[in-house]
Amino acid sequence: MLNLSGIVSDSIVDGPGIRTCIFSQGCPHHCHGCHNPETWAFGCGTDMEEEQLLAIVQSNPLCKGVTFSGGEPFAQPEGFARLAKMLKQHGYEVASYSGYTFEQLLQGSEDQRKLLQSIDVLIDGPFVLAEKSLELCYRGSRNQRILNVPASLAAGQAVPMPKGRWTGEF
Repeated sequence: MLNLSGIVSDSIVDGPGIRTCIFSQGCPHHCHGCHNPETWAFGCGTDMEEEQLLAIVQSNPLCKGVTFSGGEPFAQPEGFARLAKMLKQHGYEVASYSGYTFEQLLQGSEDQRKLLQSIDVLIDGPFVLAEKSLELCYRGSRNQRILNVPASLAAGQAVPMPKGRWTGEF
């Protein structure tokens, strides 16, 4: 069961292509300048089962990827890890935003590490208003990184996504 603030079934701003974006409810970071401050409070969103969310994603035949946003998805790691595993079994690319860095998540809880192991792409780090740029693809501030999670886990350190669809360079 996940506590959510919303779902966008046809997003083109939360990753390449047409994606479903699932917004978690609850965030411990409270970044100054956050564009989703309504997602900060814990427990006041809508509860949904992972199977319901999979059905919503599958209802859009154009959707090829899913992005977890927030709020902070890694504040609900068990449910998001279950959902990510289900989505990947059905062929979807799974990405997640997090105010935590890759390094912090590696040192985080076992459930946070399970979620990390279940996704393909991580956009990590808190939003920093002083580093905000509208020129960046799929991230809000220059300190945030777009990481290839399987390669990062194999290397034991953050590995940026190669040039291409996630970086806006083809």
